[in-house]
Amino acid sequence: MPADFASLPDAPRFVLANATLPAVLLAKPIAVAAREGLVSADVVIDAGRIAAILPTGAAPAEMPRLDLKAGMVWPCFTDMHTHLDKGHISEREANPDGSFIGALNAVRADREANWTAEDVAARMQFSLQAAYAHGTRLIRTHLDSLAPQHRISFEVFKAKRAEWQGRIDLQAVALLPIDAVEDEAYFADLVAVVADAGGLLGGATFPGPRIDAQLDRLFAAAASAGLDIDLHVDETEDREVLTLELIAKAKLRHGFSGSVTVGHCCSLARQDEDTAKRVIDLVATAGIGVVSLPMCNMYLQDRHPGRTPRWRGVTLFKELAEAGVPTAVASDNTRDPFYGYGDLDPVEVFREAVRILHLDHPLDEAARIVTRTPAEILGRAELGVIAEGAPADLVLFSARRWSEFLSRPQADRIVMRRGRAVSRALPDYRDLDWLSGGHHA
Repeated sequence: MPADFASLPDAPRFVLANATLPAVLLAKPIAVAAREGLVSADVVIDAGRIAAILPTGAAPAEMPRLDLKAGMVWPCFTDMHTHLDKGHISEREANPDGSFIGALNAVRADREANWTAEDVAARMQFSLQAAYAHGTRLIRTHLDSLAPQHRISFEVFKAKRAEWQGRIDLQAVALLPIDAVEDEAYFADLVAVVADAGGLLGGATFPGPRIDAQLDRLFAAAASAGLDIDLHVDETEDREVLTLELIAKAKLRHGFSGSVTVGHCCSLARQDEDTAKRVIDLVATAGIGVVSLPMCNMYLQDRHPGRTPRWRGVTLFKELAEAGVPTAVASDNTRDPFYGYGDLDPVEVFREAVRILHLDHPLDEAARIVTRTPAEILGRAELGVIAEGAPADLVLFSARRWSEFLSRPQADRIVMRRGRAVSRALPDYRDLDWLSGGHHA
């Protein structure tokens, strides 16, 4: 890191001079040449807002400045698919074999034994502290919502949303098996709880003789309550499982005007070319957004004892994007039975996604997948771009080029909120020792 990179000017008006910006993250293009999708600029900050984005050297010379020496500047991140209620339980309820079924069983056991409001709140708080330090501005979390957990976790969510207002904006999705919508009393209560919290309806879909009727019930309830939908879809290597097509048909059948997002869609990558194209075209026609969870999918998919995995587990990301489908990536699970690692750091997610999904060569638009596109999908497009007049919520990197950005974890980044650096101190894992009933040496 350049010696003068560690502190911002102590002035209400200053310049981030000689910056490098991903052009795809600019709300309005600037008339300078781009290389690998990167442009050079001076960013003028005034009273916590972005006053101007100018060609390098065009900012007034008399203004205080931080010379970034061609370091990158990004907007703060959007992490659009997480599980804040599950985070950090793997120490007390491990997944014995790393399988999907093992994860389901471990989470169920831990939820039934431990998920009080106090427990969920503590783990959510830890996760939010980490996300904030890494530079995240907007998070959508799925909340396990089988009774009675839906009433516990949504109350915790509302409290955390209020507590973190102005630092991280939070959205919540009810997560339940799709067949649970047929329990009329429970589902009516869930819809009321979600509507009261301003959340979304969701669930995990799987094929069955009543899947179309279950989707109809979900879409009808969402339309009646004015709620958007976000679903876990086809998280399997089984090519016989393809509910993504049924979801697109249901959205079109209902003329559903709300937003519909789907995550995972792993089995799409197992289809023959004709089937894949048919489904992708239908998803595009239906206007559905897709979020891939590359780290969790590689962790779980094609895992068999004593056998090296044969495929990466991710969806047809490039083909979906080429068809005009909004595509993004996100953290998914963090230190829980579904994914034993992670820290809600979108830089890590981005770096791994580039490798896993081959988003390089060229990298011109790759930066959008943890910023611009997920913010658009979540209805907060203004948070995903660098725009004149917007709050100076930015992340500054010493990396100047993609080869530098993708080769190190960018631990020396500066996170700015309204023009001022915030603490990047991460919460200590020892703070969670009490959740496991003991301390670790």
